[in-house]
Amino acid sequence: MVKTMNKAIKWLLVLLTIAPALAGTAMAQKYYTKNGTISFFSKTSIENISADNNQVVSVLNTQNGELQFSLIIKNFHFKKALMEEHFNENYLESDKFPKATFKGNITDLAKVNFTTDGSYNVNIGGDLSMHGVSKKISAVGTITVKAGKIAGSSRFLVKPSEYDIRIPKLVKDNIAETIEITVSCNYDQKM
Repeated sequence: MVKTMNKAIKWLLVLLTIAPALAGTAMAQKYYTKNGTISFFSKTSIENISADNNQVVSVLNTQNGELQFSLIIKNFHFKKALMEEHFNENYLESDKFPKATFKGNITDLAKVNFTTDGSYNVNIGGDLSMHGVSKKISAVGTITVKAGKIAGSSRFLVKPSEYDIRIPKLVKDNIAETIEITVSCNYDQKM
């Protein structure tokens, strides 16, 4: 009987040792969206320009904080068709550079408890690639957990000149030197 109890205790200790590791693996989740939103806004004394892209693909790994975005440049839509045409043909050259991507991480992932409802301010860092140029960027974001659903948002600034986006002198005063980018995603669990 003592031998049986010793075996049972050993198995119990093994299970107690392995359980947290297995639970961590079970909690490792990837979340995604294929209809996230990225908007940009340019403000000058001459005119304001804005556009939205509602077909942004994003993946968030809640275990290690990896965060990726991918979008098709031609999916940005403007209020004026002529602006959209100039944006695609003259500035972003979307036939030559059809996509923009971000690959990075939530750098302070320990701040977020994905099992508890709340709003968590985080820092994000990684590589933003567009127009054939890749640059390291950092931004502040918010992860919101509510009823098991995860949402992410961020707002940061980008200078078109840093991505070799050339603005013709004729319209130089119509486009801001720094563009405000707004990101918003509601994630679904990836199976």
